[in-house]
Amino acid sequence: MNGGLYRSTHAAPDGDPRPEDGVTVVSVDDQIPTAGGDQALPPERVPAGESEGGSTTGQSAIMAIGSLVSRIIGFVRNALIGMALGAGVGDAYTSAQFLPNQIYELLLGGILSSVLIPLLVRRRKADPDGGQAFTQKLLTFAVVTLGLAALLVVAAAPVITAIQASSENSAAYKDLVTHFAYLILPIIFFTGVSALIGAVLNVRGHFAAPMWAPILNNLVVIATAGAFLLMFGRGDLTVDNISPAQIALIGGGTLLGMVVQALGLLPALRKVGFRWKLSWDPRSLGLGEIGRLAGWMLCYVAANQVAVFVMVKILNRVAGKGSASVLAFNNVFLLTMMAHGIIGVSVMTALLPKMSAAAAEGRFADVSADLTRGIKLTVAALAPISVVYAVLGVPISVMLFEGGNYTHAQALDTGTVLTVAAFAVIPLSVSYLCTYAFYSLQGNKTVALINLPVVVVRVAAYLIFAAGLSRGLLAAGMTAANAISYLVSALVSLAVLRRRVGRLNLGSVAAALIRVAIAAAVAGALGYLVVRLLPGAGEPDGRIEALIQLVAGGAVILIAYLVAATLLRVREVSQVVGMVRRKIGR
Repeated sequence: MNGGLYRSTHAAPDGDPRPEDGVTVVSVDDQIPTAGGDQALPPERVPAGESEGGSTTGQSAIMAIGSLVSRIIGFVRNALIGMALGAGVGDAYTSAQFLPNQIYELLLGGILSSVLIPLLVRRRKADPDGGQAFTQKLLTFAVVTLGLAALLVVAAAPVITAIQASSENSAAYKDLVTHFAYLILPIIFFTGVSALIGAVLNVRGHFAAPMWAPILNNLVVIATAGAFLLMFGRGDLTVDNISPAQIALIGGGTLLGMVVQALGLLPALRKVGFRWKLSWDPRSLGLGEIGRLAGWMLCYVAANQVAVFVMVKILNRVAGKGSASVLAFNNVFLLTMMAHGIIGVSVMTALLPKMSAAAAEGRFADVSADLTRGIKLTVAALAPISVVYAVLGVPISVMLFEGGNYTHAQALDTGTVLTVAAFAVIPLSVSYLCTYAFYSLQGNKTVALINLPVVVVRVAAYLIFAAGLSRGLLAAGMTAANAISYLVSALVSLAVLRRRVGRLNLGSVAAALIRVAIAAAVAGALGYLVVRLLPGAGEPDGRIEALIQLVAGGAVILIAYLVAATLLRVREVSQVVGMVRRKIGR
């Protein structure tokens, strides 16, 4: 969902599961992966001299800045929600937010990127009117379908929340989730409309509005959380004593944020010359073809949503009972995705066009070289971030989350989850990099098939950790299960890719990973020793001690990692430093 709600990994077919974005960036020049087997529908090429949206550099800069700002504001949003509601009520709110996300993904999320956008691209270049009539019919059909689905889901809210809740939840907790769901489930409609409008804009070369509109959403929810804190202040807020006015404010503000996001995209439609009018003609859309093409992606998305359902149901066992649960897990996942988005997605975005071009020309050795180079660069860049999360997980959580109704003890529990998440950051990005390699090879069916055993492993790990861990460690266990599944995904993907493209030069990758691991271990040990000598000794009592630990420990970790990596001749580190210097220079 917008604002940073957890999605199971690979839930977004564009490889970047950023809930706050909601749309897939694509232009008419892109090779677009589809779900209709291993051969994608080739989009039409833009005629020479035709410009759809300005220079690639300019659009990339807009997207990069928008993504960074959106992530930061989305994180502020989640932190304020936690401060306003606390862990117990916040767990119910977050659990309710999972519902529209899961349903949206099944209805439209995967199909939009894998099927509908390629169709819009083709009709854009093939139809005499530039795809105007087809797009109007598609939007009309989607709006009507999404509206009916939203109405049905809202009516079934008590049934849906009862299925997702645990038998150990109190009646008050289940009722609270249902009350939040009544207000939040209509988001399905506005999320779908926002994503469709964003797709229309992307296809017409306009990227700024879809990238920046989610910020409007986050600002509305931030204002809502701020108003909640001002009006109700800090108190002993629980699932038993929260008032209808408080539920209406936070739930209604969340819905309003998504409404504002959708409305904020309408002016951009006029800017690109698209006039949206209702045109009901579903038979002309070729829904049978769309259904056939969407089959593998539906399989892919449905498997992921099963894993999300199991995870939420397990965490609901301890929701509102003083242990890290849904809210803590989601906040930590957002931090994990932030690291992946800053580094992993940047590397993947740069490599995908090169790998796609090489694959199209049969230069599989170049695909292999780009993939191995991307893995080494991603691991080298993410290693110090993983070390920071592992060593400084508790002070980070105290600094970011403690306050309002989110207590010190709850922040410490969140820090434990973040420490475990440190081991998920690198496998997550590597698995996504492999997925992008399959996209370059037009291998979406392969991606869906690989995802099935990965989800089986993830769900099995969820159940094993749920059975073997204490209640206080359930959120950390679910995070560890994710990390295991990411690693399995990466290893299986590399094995399959080796059969598809030949030798992957994994020997050089292994050698580079060993050097990076040594540098990270040195940095982690030194950072841990420094933090243990500081006030609070790793468990800061308040933000002042947390800030001291973050500044001192973070500086030691970063410097130690750079020095150790340089001495070990990790070339990728110098490349990352050079890239940062060039960006700062620009």
